[in-house]
Amino acid sequence: MTGEEKRITDYILSLEPDLDPVLEQIEREARENFVPIIRRETGALLKTLVAGVRPRRILEIGTAVGYSALLMASVMDAECEITTIEKYEKRIPEARKNFARAGREHQITLIPGDAGEIMAGLEEASYQFIFMDAAKGQYIHWLPEVLRLLSPGGMLVSDNVLQHGDIIQSRFAVERRNRTIHSRMREYLYVLKHTEGLETAVVPIGDGVTISVKRKGKI
Repeated sequence: MTGEEKRITDYILSLEPDLDPVLEQIEREARENFVPIIRRETGALLKTLVAGVRPRRILEIGTAVGYSALLMASVMDAECEITTIEKYEKRIPEARKNFARAGREHQITLIPGDAGEIMAGLEEASYQFIFMDAAKGQYIHWLPEVLRLLSPGGMLVSDNVLQHGDIIQSRFAVERRNRTIHSRMREYLYVLKHTEGLETAVVPIGDGVTISVKRKGKI
């Protein structure tokens, strides 16, 4: 991030109102314990999108400690429900505790396990909003199931797609251990932009976000 980009980001963040005290505490604890959670500016975008779509059901892939699910819950309609999937066992009890702390355990259902396996058992076109924020190398593999689960007119939001700027580099300019994820993410972005029936924008906010809308009758 250049100096000018950092100043712009800092200014945008200065405009943000304070979070709910419980969310503020969850965010602080996550950062102190080096738990990867959504950036504040990306969280503001996510909340705005949820508020605009007004989904009845949300699917989140990647719960971590439940912070982003609670951000979405803070702006969703009372009858809306969130299903969130988490594979990392260490995070699951913490997320459930946080849902209870925020009084949202009746609206948020956490399903532990592998996202690919769990999604295969979910009902087709049953979610109006899907947020993907898990293993970046799996995005391209999960996409067919995600599109099956997304209802016509629904929105898919994917986080961390620019990989700290590595995405614009040649495969051989990226560290060897990151090359598989790099190539899979580039493929994911290409497929999102070239799949008939999807309208996708790549937004350079935070570490990069894609916003995709499934056009009715096109997929």
